[in-house]
Amino acid sequence: MSRKRGFTLVELLIVVIILGILASVVIPQFSTASSDANSSAVMADLQTFRSQLQLYAAQHGGAYPTSTAQLTGYTDATGATNATFTTTFMYGPYLLAIPSNPYTGVNTVTIVTTAWAAPIVMTHGWWYNSDTGQFQCYVPDTVLTTNGTQVNAL
Repeated sequence: MSRKRGFTLVELLIVVIILGILASVVIPQFSTASSDANSSAVMADLQTFRSQLQLYAAQHGGAYPTSTAQLTGYTDATGATNATFTTTFMYGPYLLAIPSNPYTGVNTVTIVTTAWAAPIVMTHGWWYNSDTGQFQCYVPDTVLTTNGTQVNAL
């Protein structure tokens, strides 16, 4: 008489426990991956914005743009905008579109002209001082880059 062989309950419990231990080690590493990705994305976006603001200022006699339309459209030497390239409107576009802030998912830019510190408003995207060219994102001060620097201190 042949007996069918299978796994005992104890063997199955041991396998489940081992899988649980492995999952408890691996899952925290995945949870920090999204935070690291957001940090990297916001740093890249800030670098892109700031370099394009500097390019705009260089092509417009040191003046920074006063609207996002000047960054996403074509401009003349005075900063007037146009939807298409012409011999007069030959500068830009500096950005194809305003990217979303990776932390808030919002792509709006709050433009100010006075000294101003961005409040922690997680329903906004970016803020920009058109007098100084300062460009920051809305994130809590507790959000740090991979090297421990506050994102808003960049």
